[in-house]
Amino acid sequence: MTDLTALSYTSEHEWIALDGDIATVGITDFAAEKLGDVVFVDLPSADAAVASGDVCGEIESTKSVGELYAPLDGTVVEVNDAVVDDPSLVNADPFGDGWLVKIRIDGGLPDGLLDRAAYEELTA
Repeated sequence: MTDLTALSYTSEHEWIALDGDIATVGITDFAAEKLGDVVFVDLPSADAAVASGDVCGEIESTKSVGELYAPLDGTVVEVNDAVVDDPSLVNADPFGDGWLVKIRIDGGLPDGLLDRAAYEELTA
């Protein structure tokens, strides 16, 4: 089980786990629940440059289509092909096997990220 208090969160319902200069990014359990059953995931390709706040992918569910926003500036170094092949992983394990991309960050983490308590307050 992932330590949810060790993650950073965005107001767009993404989580970030930082390991050196590599940030693993996924959507939160709250977002996965609101989306419903995820049926399609479109992610940026490896080596793609991403900019904080820009749309970099799409998550489609039986209820709606949601945009995936880059939570930071950097370069995609890995895409979770397992999620592309089996989008239900986003619902089944959003903080584990359902991660989406790994990004080598340019600079540090952006301002305005939330800790777990602040994120829970945002979604209450």
